[in-house]
Parts: sequence; structure tokens; C-alpha cells
Amino acid sequence: MIFILNLLWFVLGGWIAGLLWIFAGVISALTIVGLPWARSCFMIARYSFWPFGYDIVSRDQYYGREDLGTGTLGTIGNVVWFIFAGWWLALSHLALAVSLAITIIGIPFAWAHVKLALASLFPVGKTVVATDSLNLRPPRKLTQVRQV
Repeated sequence: MIFILNLLWFVLGGWIAGLLWIFAGVISALTIVGLPWARSCFMIARYSFWPFGYDIVSRDQYYGREDLGTGTLGTIGNVVWFIFAGWWLALSHLALAVSLAITIIGIPFAWAHVKLALASLFPVGKTVVATDSLNLRPPRKLTQVRQV
């Protein structure tokens, strides 16, 4: 079923969304300052081509450790991204989601656009993973008990 949904998504416009994200990544990479956003654009492009069966999660929660994009610099990068590109990309994905959700058949595609809208807002520090691998990872302990 996932293959059929991904195939329909790709044929009915997913390839356009993916190519637009690749274009945004290339433009970001050409400006040396935009390299952190280029990585995020390419990650979202991969997700835009085949969204079903994958999810976008925070790298620090998935890998269990922080890196450059999940700390303070990642937060600053996400704020800059949100101001210059994130909000209007999210609005465009939400508009597409609403138009697809009107039809019963378009509801899975609308949900994919909602996930893309959320990824468009703050993409730095995120990664695309298969939903199967999310079930295999043990839950990360959020708090440590300290004995006195």
C-alpha cells in the first residue's frame, strides 16, 4: 500500500515538490552562508519525492545525542529559516493540504502536505527516517534519577 501511495504521490505532483526543494537547496548551497539550509532542503526534497513510509524526526531524539544542528546554532538557523522561507513554504503546503482534504481520496496526500508544512517551518536539526526504524529504536530516557 505504501508503494502505491508513493507512486501516486510522485506521479500526481510529488516530483515537482521534490525538484523545487532541490532547487532551493542548490540556491542555498551557492551562497556559502546557506549551507546549513541546503542540507535541510535536500533532506526535505528526499522526503517530498516519497513521503509515505517515512517520518521526519529530531536528530537528537533519534540518535540520542546533540550535534551542531540540534543545539543553539540549529535554533538560530531555524529562526532565520522561518523568517525568510519557512512560513511561506508552510502556508503553501497547508493550502495544498486543504485543497486535497476536500476529496476523500486526497486525504492521505493532504496529510503528507501537513507533514511537509511542519518540516518547512523548522527543518534544521531534523532527519528523515523510515517509520519501521522508529519502532525498532528503544525509547530514550528523558530524565535521570540521581541518588544522594
